Amino acid sequence: MHISILGIDIGKNSCSVVGLDDRGAVVVRRTMRRQTLIEFVEKLPTCVIAMEACCGAYHLGRLFTARGHEIRLMSPEYVRPYVLVSTQN
Repeated sequence: MHISILGIDIGKNSCSVVGLDDRGAVVVRRTMRRQTLIEFVEKLPTCVIAMEACCGAYHLGRLFTARGHEIRLMSPEYVRPYVLVSTQN
């Protein structure tokens, strides 16, 4: 399983994660707690991680950048279409 883009929807108690390969196919779709998410990302080879720009995303972004990942934060109005697409596949 090779993940090139990891999309994370940060929630209060749990985070939704969708991982895409180089072709854009969904290879992983999970919901996990924040600490489990951090452990999951630490084990991944470097990839692009996309998240909604919020206070929690900045903290996680610093943690993931330290592990070599490329972080892309986006405005909340652009996140919803990604969530809908990832649930339809």
